[in-house]
Amino acid sequence: MSQDVLPSTPLAPSPSSSGRAPLVVGLDLGGTKMAAALVDSGGTLQGPVSSCPTPAHEGPTAMLNAISGLIATVVETGTHQEPGKAAAITAVGIGTAGVVDVERGTILSATDAITGWAGTQVATGVRERLAAQGLGELPIHVENDVDAYAAGEAWLGAGTGAEVVLMVAVGTGVGGALVLDGRTRRGAHHVAGEIGHVPVPGAQGEPCTCGRTGHLEGVTAGPQIHRRYLAKGGDPDVPDARGVEERAAAGDDIAAEVYRDSAACLGRALAGLVTVIDPDVVVVSGGLARAGDLWWEPLRQTFAAEIIDPLAPIKILPATLGTTAPIVGAARGALALATSNDNHRP
Repeated sequence: MSQDVLPSTPLAPSPSSSGRAPLVVGLDLGGTKMAAALVDSGGTLQGPVSSCPTPAHEGPTAMLNAISGLIATVVETGTHQEPGKAAAITAVGIGTAGVVDVERGTILSATDAITGWAGTQVATGVRERLAAQGLGELPIHVENDVDAYAAGEAWLGAGTGAEVVLMVAVGTGVGGALVLDGRTRRGAHHVAGEIGHVPVPGAQGEPCTCGRTGHLEGVTAGPQIHRRYLAKGGDPDVPDARGVEERAAAGDDIAAEVYRDSAACLGRALAGLVTVIDPDVVVVSGGLARAGDLWWEPLRQTFAAEIIDPLAPIKILPATLGTTAPIVGAARGALALATSNDNHRP
């Protein structure tokens, strides 16, 4: 059963049960660092973004402690208008790597980027810790990080005003999300919109991080671009995908081929998904989205060559909110959850 929890229209400012205007914490949980900020009901950050390292390999307890500690820091830091005065929040939204059961706030599955993360009851663990710190029994919304990014971009970024937004994140991995009428479509197994493990022509035989071969991520993700460059005889001193891009721009034929192939594979995958979904717009985020024409041109050219004529007007656009998108998207889920709790309170 689909777990669609976001409202179909942008949330309008409304007082909480305490009479305060809704103010929540949105948190983006990454593999190396986590960042959070206070967000109001219009999606505007009301305080500075605070961050801390992610204890990704220290176990779930350390993770939950770090998440709760960062939230407490954001609350204590206060708003731009009242710095240093603890803010009153109504809910918390968290965007995290992994497949998430949104209703329960539990991680169903995850890669080893965060050790032991699968099975962690994030919502319960964070709620208990915040209550112990005196912040009360707050509603905790937890969703996949790309879903959070998509929610932010669909609400206030490159997808603003669109009914159907297909979001693709291309960086150290490849993720995706689908937003329909403002709602993130989770799917029957919580993986709707996931594009990274779509089999795609051009990736045959290429190893994927999931353990299979032939998937989009095995060709398009940054580490895989670097791996393929080295496997084809590229300069071993090139340290990463950014270095491959620089070498391609400087005339390195192997680098140019690998970089072009990665973008073309993504273009083919997007053409297939767009043909099935028929979105208003495709929004691309992540490290590769910040690349230049060397990557964007073959992506758009391949997409245009594969797509049928009625779908030709669909644009592929770079994301516009940057690193604040998942914070805003997670906050929107928290605002919806807080509003729902207020409406059901006797």
